[in-house]
This record gives sequence, structure tokens and C-alpha cells, in this order.
Amino acid sequence: MASKLKVTFLGTSAQIPTTKRNHTAIFLNCDNENLLIDCGEGTQRQFKKARLSPMKLTRLLITHWHGDHVLGIPGLLQTLAASDYKKTLLIYGPKGTKKFMRNMLNVFVFSGKINFKVEEVDEGVFFENQDICLKAKKVFHGTPCNAYSFIKKGQIRIDKKALEKYGIKSGPLLKDLKEGKDIIYKNKKYSAKGLTYCEKDKKISFVLDARFDEKIADFVEGSNIFVCESSFSSDDAEIAKEYNHMTSEQAAKIAKKAKVEKLILTHLSSRYETEKKKVLEEAKKVFKKTELARDFDSFEV
Repeated sequence: MASKLKVTFLGTSAQIPTTKRNHTAIFLNCDNENLLIDCGEGTQRQFKKARLSPMKLTRLLITHWHGDHVLGIPGLLQTLAASDYKKTLLIYGPKGTKKFMRNMLNVFVFSGKINFKVEEVDEGVFFENQDICLKAKKVFHGTPCNAYSFIKKGQIRIDKKALEKYGIKSGPLLKDLKEGKDIIYKNKKYSAKGLTYCEKDKKISFVLDARFDEKIADFVEGSNIFVCESSFSSDDAEIAKEYNHMTSEQAAKIAKKAKVEKLILTHLSSRYETEKKKVLEEAKKVFKKTELARDFDSFEV
């Protein structure tokens, strides 16, 4: 069975939270990988409300070091330590992340012990194995800031109906098929191509704070899900530019150019709490397959 990528929004507000929107945090699950993209204040409580376990976390990706994206990190690490977290949490972020992590953990008495490793990542691939690939891209936000893509690599799958058709039983030969090798079964040769199929890569991209730049489309191109900040409406485009953010319409323009399958808007300014529909409709006029995330919404690929 093909692996599914599931994205759960633990926080969807911008700088100021609302009664319905917590600070930014997004949880991504794929097989044994459990990533948290940013960790705003209150994220560990959002884990509880979403009935997700932070103990399963494998990686934390930090887009940048503005408070609404990172102030939940000390509490999260404290909870993991108190809960006897056994893994080594891999933490990635832009230039300065090692210093900021050090300073953050020096401002209070940390109880317990947790193993973590911090890596400052530049543009391009920063982690890859046979199953997944993680990429970063610098985006402009007035402070070092990264966008991220998570790619689940397509795998060779056995065509079970084809096996049944030719009466081929499960066994060691299936390993050869998965490696693309032809097989001989009961003195008859079968091509791997006729008994297997290849899944396509699955890609989810995250641009959580950034000034509008059409070049972002090259990085998120072909994403099954493109998660993008939409802090402002078109009426406030100049304010968005001044504070190095995007409007929902600008996010939609990137989505359209990048030919993504679905655009999910997040990081909504509290000023639009009663005008969410307007912000969403501005984007949908440009790119139909757009949704505006709410806290605890989940999406699967």
C-alpha cells in the first residue's frame, strides 16, 4: 500500500493569536517520519487537543526566529525531557539557529535531559535517504528565513493482480522485482516491468513567512500540497510588502505558476478573523483549488 503524507495544522495565526487560532505550528507524518514545522507558543497544548503525541517527533524544521514561530520550543523540549524522550531530535533552521537555541535554553532552568542535534541549513537538499528528501530555500523576510519541501520518493510497487494472473506466489522473487530485476518462475521468464509499477513522488512545500517573489514558484513547483502564508488581503498589499509578508492573492499567483495540486493558506492576521471568506475568495479567483486552514485541519496526499 502506498504511503500517505498527512499534514495537521496545530496553529494558523500570524503574530497575534486569536481565540480560535494558535501561533504557527504544522505537524507532518509520513511512515516513521514525524516532522514539526515551526513551534509557536502553546504548541505542546495543541498536540494534546489534536490527540497527537510529540513523543513521536523525529525532526523540527524552523523557518525563522520570530517569536510567533519559535516561542513554543522551550516548553516542547521540557515536556519531551520530562516524558523520557529516547530519540535524538533533529533540529534544522536558517543561519543563526545554533546561537538562538543556545540563548533560548539559557534563560531558564531546564529540568531533565533530552538529546537533540542542531543543523543550520542553506539552500538545496539537506537530508536524503532512499525514502525521503528534504530541501530548503532562502526567502526574504528581513531576517534569515527558509522555505522547506518534503518529498516522499516514489517506490516500485508489486502489481498483485499481475501476480495472480500468472499464478506467481509471494516469496523471495518479489525482492528482485522491487529492485527492477526480471525473474524466472517455473522455468518461465517474467519482466519486472510487466509485474510492477512505479509510484510518483509526493511533495509538500511550506512557505510560512516571506515577501512575495515569483521565483518561489520554482521551488514549490509540482507540489501536491503547497502551504503558504497569507497574512494580508489585497486591500493591504502595501502593508504586506512593508512587513515582508504576502497577500492571499499573491500566494495564489505562486501556486498557479508552480502548477501545484492544492494551495493551503495559513498565517492569517488576526485583523481578518471576521473576514476570512474575503481573504479566501481573493485567492480562489486566481487559483481555484485553495483552502484556508483552521487549527486542527488535516490534509492527506
